[in-house]
Amino acid sequence: MSWRLFGYGLAIWIAGTVVLRFWGQYFLLPNDSQRTLILFAASFPLIAWLVRRLLRRSRVREEDWLAGAVRLLLPTLVLDPFSSAFFPMIFPNMAAEAAGIFGGWMLWCCAAGLVGASFGRRGMSRYEEADRSASADQAS
Repeated sequence: MSWRLFGYGLAIWIAGTVVLRFWGQYFLLPNDSQRTLILFAASFPLIAWLVRRLLRRSRVREEDWLAGAVRLLLPTLVLDPFSSAFFPMIFPNMAAEAAGIFGGWMLWCCAAGLVGASFGRRGMSRYEEADRSASADQAS
């Protein structure tokens, strides 16, 4: 598996950071829990779908999807702790109170990516299918 997925993840992280740097004050509102819940709810399926799509387009074998997702998500997992720690300096356009929402949202998005990578096209890996077939054969 190539490091191309890491490059995609880094490009997505840079683009997302730039978007939040200039327009984040419209997305992350610490006093608007309804908007926060909508953001979280919309992000989960979108990120899960995006990770699956990038894994397929990169021709990653299904049994390697989790490893591929880790490479894709690594820039967010490594760099966003610093974005959270230095939130007012990196995102001066947003209220400092939005740092918690930001950190939670990044964890939520990474979880969504891992969930998206956890299920193959048919819903289970070849290994799970083989185990299921073996169990059915033994029961017969």
